[in-house]
Amino acid sequence: MDGELFPRERTEIAPGAVHVPDWLGPGRQRELLDACRDWARPPAGLRTVRTPGGGTMTARQVCLGLHWYPYGYARTAVDGDGAPVKPMPDWLAELGWEAVVAAYGHPGAGAHLDTDLAADPAAYAYDIALINFYDGDSRMGMHRDAEEKSGAPVVSLSLGDTCVFRFGNTASRGRPYQDVRLRSGDLFVFGGPARLAYHGVPKVLPGTAPPGLGLTGRLNVTLRVGGLGGAPD
Repeated sequence: MDGELFPRERTEIAPGAVHVPDWLGPGRQRELLDACRDWARPPAGLRTVRTPGGGTMTARQVCLGLHWYPYGYARTAVDGDGAPVKPMPDWLAELGWEAVVAAYGHPGAGAHLDTDLAADPAAYAYDIALINFYDGDSRMGMHRDAEEKSGAPVVSLSLGDTCVFRFGNTASRGRPYQDVRLRSGDLFVFGGPARLAYHGVPKVLPGTAPPGLGLTGRLNVTLRVGGLGGAPD
């Protein structure tokens, strides 16, 4: 943010979990926001996610590549309009790869992964995107991203309002956890020993989006490698 006394720095929150502030500049943020608005339109557009117990998630969602629903994947919007899911764009998959390099491409960081980043970029061929929209009252409970067969790192990109992102442990939804403020343009990557850590969004801070972005609320673009060639219809 302009006017800060000290710039925010790349931080390893836990082994394998890395926060890279301001990774997307204003231009790339606007480009990604424009794409999200296109993806949110029907068919297979933005929807309210309903849980098996009958509740609803307060953050609304649209998917690319494969459609996520509690708790699995399909090729169609099975809990929406039933339309085929929109494809994962090559440029967005490449952005996921760039994000992994940005997070782990530092001395010692790659030790948390099971492959050499420079030697095998195809190991992280991002093929799924989940885009969640949060208004000022939206939350996301503590959960794990456990439906994928691949152990590739999860890439999280933030647009719009700042949120409190709670990053926990792999054993339970409770403590220990750390709260990190994710601002528009921030990158968060978690893989290796942190890949199945519980995480959530207990709070969104309304009115904190960059004025020039043109977004009220928060968008989170989460990129994953599914490894689910036989995903059901």
